[in-house]
Amino acid sequence: MARKVLDEPSEEIVANAKKARETKRGPFARMSLFVKQVIAELKKVVTPTRKELLSYTGVVLVFVVIMMALVSLLDWVFALTVTYVFGTPGG
Repeated sequence: MARKVLDEPSEEIVANAKKARETKRGPFARMSLFVKQVIAELKKVVTPTRKELLSYTGVVLVFVVIMMALVSLLDWVFALTVTYVFGTPGG
C-alpha cells in the first residue's frame, strides 16, 4: 500500500517563498524558484504499486461501464417518450 505523506510544504519551500515575496526577483530567478519548487513537489509523489494500479484501473473501467449503461437506458427511455408524445416518424 502507498505510504501516507502529508500534503504540506516543507520549511525550506516556505522560507524560500517568504524570501521571494520580500524581495523582487528577476524573471530568471523566478523561473529558477518555480523549477526548484516543482522538483520539491515531485519528490513527494508516491507511485502506486502494480496491484494498486490494476485495482484503480478496474474500478474506473467498471464505473465507466455502469455510466454507459445508465446513459443508454436514459436515452432509450427518452426516445420511447418522444415517440409516444409525437408519434412515429413519417407517420
